[in-house]
Amino acid sequence: MVRNPVPGLFDSVRSMRIHVVDHPLVAHKLSTLRDERTDSPTFRRLADELVTLLAYEATRKVRTEQVDIRTPVTSTTGVRLSHPRPLVVPIIRAGLGMLDGMVRLLPPAEVGFIGMIRDESTLQASTYANRMPEDLSGRQVYVLDPMLATGGTLIVAIKELMARGADDVTAICLLAAPEGVERMERELAGTPVTVVTAAVDERLNEHGFIVPGLGDAGDRMYGLA
Repeated sequence: MVRNPVPGLFDSVRSMRIHVVDHPLVAHKLSTLRDERTDSPTFRRLADELVTLLAYEATRKVRTEQVDIRTPVTSTTGVRLSHPRPLVVPIIRAGLGMLDGMVRLLPPAEVGFIGMIRDESTLQASTYANRMPEDLSGRQVYVLDPMLATGGTLIVAIKELMARGADDVTAICLLAAPEGVERMERELAGTPVTVVTAAVDERLNEHGFIVPGLGDAGDRMYGLA
């Protein structure tokens, strides 16, 4: 059984907002990603397509400004992305498989990178590389991480972004576990964070994997154990 609390709606009660995208195309693509028979090329393609659908919802509140334009008929007022541009940050390695789907929808965005690894015995996340602007003051940031499992990786990444001045962070995840969501709510209380995901699954197993989940997203994307 998959949990979808308040599908399609933002929960405005908590400081951290969770948005489960309730759309039949999202559910269809996610079901194929879950299937163990789906090969790596198909998995990569579907993950890319799913991220674009999630990104459409995640960027609903992207900051814009008015601009005067002239159509072939008359003058009018339109909108464009405001400055500073949004920053997209995939968490290496599996987050790289989500990058094309995100920047396809948001091509003016800048891209930064965070390399993180999780100790499989302690489930603790640590950073081994990052490539981001030192000053993120006033920036909206979109973090890409396929699996919100224990929440440790995203928490470390988001705290780093906030320390650099980011004032609005949205995490886009293919799947989430309730334990990870609850931990993020607890440890990031009072911070402007939103999680956009295709589903909140049942639970984590004893190895920290999401159940029913889809396995290790990085291994399934790239075919490496």
